[in-house]
Parts: sequence; C-alpha cells; structure tokens
Amino acid sequence: MRNSFISHASTATVVFMLLLLSTTCKAQLSSTFYDQNCPNGLSTIRNAIRTAVSRERRMAASLIRLHFHDCFVQGCDASILLEDGERNALQNRGSARGYEIIDSAKAQVEKICPGVVSCADILAVAARDASVAVGGPSWTVKLGRRDSTTASSSLAEQELPRFTDGLDSLISRFGTKGLSARDMVALSGSHTLGQAQCSSFRGRIYNNGSDIDVGFASTRKRRCPGTSGQPGDSNLAPLDLVTPNSFDNNYFKNLLQKKGLLQSDQILFSGGSTDSIVSEYSRSPATFKSDFASAMIKMGDIGPLTGSAGQIRRICSAIN
Repeated sequence: MRNSFISHASTATVVFMLLLLSTTCKAQLSSTFYDQNCPNGLSTIRNAIRTAVSRERRMAASLIRLHFHDCFVQGCDASILLEDGERNALQNRGSARGYEIIDSAKAQVEKICPGVVSCADILAVAARDASVAVGGPSWTVKLGRRDSTTASSSLAEQELPRFTDGLDSLISRFGTKGLSARDMVALSGSHTLGQAQCSSFRGRIYNNGSDIDVGFASTRKRRCPGTSGQPGDSNLAPLDLVTPNSFDNNYFKNLLQKKGLLQSDQILFSGGSTDSIVSEYSRSPATFKSDFASAMIKMGDIGPLTGSAGQIRRICSAIN
C-alpha cells in the first residue's frame, strides 16, 4: 500500500512538473521579452521595414507571406530563412522573397544588441510592421522565439498550402495548425496585397469555368501565355486588381464578383462553408482587419522554440 502511495505521489509529481514546464514554455513568449536586454530592438526593426516598404510597396505582402510560410513548417522558428531547405520547396522557390530585408534588419539589431534578438522574432515583428506600413492593422507581437538549426524542403512541400488546393484541403491544413476556417479566410485576406506569377493562375484563367468572370479572365490572359515555358511565363499580376498596394477588403469584394486570381482564393467563395465569412468581410473592413490581427497572433504561436531550444543565429541565413 505504501509503495502504491509512493508510486502515485511520484506520478503526480511528474505530471505537475510537466505542466509547470509547459506553462513556463508558453510564458516565455511575451511582448516585453526584449525590454531590458534590447530596448531599441523593435524600433530598429520597424525603421528597417518602413524603409523597405517605402522603396517597394509589394514588399509588405512578401514579408507577411514569409512569416506565414515560416510558421507553417516546424513552427515560427525562422527555418525558412536558412539558405538550404525550405527556400527550395515548390511553394517557395522563385516566389518567396524579402530575405534580404530580414537580413538587413537583423544586421542593424546585431549592432546594438548582439546575440539577443532571434531571426524568428524579427520575422514576426516585420510582418506586423509591414501590415501597418500599408494601412493594415497592428497587433501585439509576443516575443521570445528562438531559431531552428534545421530546415526541410520536403516537409515544407507537405505542410504549406498550394494554390490548387480545394476548400476542404485548405481547412484541414489550417486546422492542423490550430487555426479555424475563419482564421484561414482572414489570413487569406492578405492577398489584398502583392502579386502572383502567371504559372500560378494560368490554369484558372484558361479553363473557361463558371467560377471566373469572363472579362477578368480575358484581361489576365494578355500577360499570361496559355502554355508553360513561353515568354512571359513569370509575368506578374496583382492579386487585387483594384488596390494592390493597400491593405483593405477589396480582395473579398473581388471574390463576390468571381475575380479571385488564384484557385485557392476563389474557392473561399464558391458555394461552400466559408461563403458567409467572405460576404461578412466584404461588408465590414473593420471586422476583417480585427480578425486578421487576431489570426496573425494565433499563427505566431505555432510551435515556437523557447528557453534553451534552438539558438539565436548571428545571421539569419545560416546556423551559428
């Protein structure tokens, strides 16, 4: 009986310790994480992002996308920034960009507080600051992430959404990351910014389907050849034809008119379970922006490395 009591007591102690460690791990992400050891770090990042976006408005979309593609593979650990690995995945190769902006921000932060601020945190802050720079919402970024020492292109190809995904597939992909269908639609609204290559929307504009506006498809065909490998194959088109450089809700208004550029855009308004969310966001830009900020915070919580896990890279493209 005594041994049984000791066994139960030991088990209880182990469970308590595991819960304590779990709580401690989550507590390590805090908006004030760098207040003491790098008080000027966040303002330094903000200035670097403002400068980059002022030079090229499209960069705002690229930086938000870079953070998204990082968090969906191994968690928000800056693994996408390593030179070998996720950068070479199909969903990133030739389209993910903004690496040099993060590298520059990191170099500036390293000058004032070397070895303190992680690349993963810089990427998270950069996404928020990029949104603000083009009229999008702000949100409180929780900090304290550390950087991964590994990256995998094969894992990235498995985990990252594809522009050909159907609605159920998209909902499932986001769901495995702890994000709801509403989060998914809100995050997809970042496509109110940026551009896509012809190769990613060719199939949609040439399939003569009923889910695309005929005039919209015709306009897009002018700079997108009907077969791959032709001159102009990498030509770009804005994801939001109306206001491609401003963070607003026109993306959702476009979907109502069957003018979503990517298949994975239009599928959000195609007679399925997310139609009502798209309609709501098309009517209320304030609701969209609020939900987008909330979804970005949730996304930033996906699988961070904390405590002594990983490392603080000196440069973001290579492990120490």
